[in-house]
Amino acid sequence: MIRNAVIKDIKEIHSLLKIYGERGELLPRPLSKLYDHVRDFWVYEDDGKVLGCCALQFCWDDLAEIRSLAVNPEHERKKIGTKLVERALSEAIAFNIKHVFTLTYRPGFFQRFGFEKIDRSELPLKIWADCILCIKFPDCDETAMMKVIM
Repeated sequence: MIRNAVIKDIKEIHSLLKIYGERGELLPRPLSKLYDHVRDFWVYEDDGKVLGCCALQFCWDDLAEIRSLAVNPEHERKKIGTKLVERALSEAIAFNIKHVFTLTYRPGFFQRFGFEKIDRSELPLKIWADCILCIKFPDCDETAMMKVIM
């Protein structure tokens, strides 16, 4: 079941993101930032356990970012990530967002949803506020991708 995240989910979300952060496949997020952005998250829950998460963060009146997509490694290849991205894109449409971007280490996954690679310089400066805190700043090695929603 996919649902909006609630406060009690934050520690499980943090644990999921930490797994991929330690692998270097996702940028880790501090626990305090997750509490700040709990309303941005969707979770995939099964039998009371959070198996996946994904956030849609609004950046501007027509721009949002899909971020923090993670699935419990024991449950990969079950379309959980696909369902979470589809839910985030549906939410973007409901809010009349025209452009959704992501910064990812798995561009092939996002290409399946119609995202196209872009140069990071095409993104507004406002989105780089989080980047300054990143351990990889200024040598970002993620791929910037954008989906235009008609």
